[in-house]
Amino acid sequence: MGQWICRVDWREKRIPDLASLPLIGVGLVLSGYATEVALADRLIGTGLGFLVFWGIGEVWFRLRGHEALGLGDAKLYAAAGAWLGWSYLPEVLLFATFMGLAFAVVRLKARQEGLAFGPWLASGFILSWLHLLFLS
Repeated sequence: MGQWICRVDWREKRIPDLASLPLIGVGLVLSGYATEVALADRLIGTGLGFLVFWGIGEVWFRLRGHEALGLGDAKLYAAAGAWLGWSYLPEVLLFATFMGLAFAVVRLKARQEGLAFGPWLASGFILSWLHLLFLS
């Protein structure tokens, strides 16, 4: 699923609902079996993850008049919250931001228009999931 999200977002600058919405549902149902993260924390993480990215995207759109973060990113961040709980959302964003920034700096000379954030967000999600499973 993660590879598909990355490929589609990389090419089309969008994350399909068919990829992100099932991740939310499965995370809420199954993550509790693999981790000790309480359902309440995962529900809060789902809502908070969506609202944070939706809010950033909305503010950007109102100030600049064009989208920077789409709802696909918000739904993917919500999925991270569903799997990891609200307390891991800053870690996911930190990983994603550093990887995305590093890539953007390397690609700066190419002056490529726009940067798909989904691949970096998915990578941060995976790294945080591994951290939760093996280092916590």
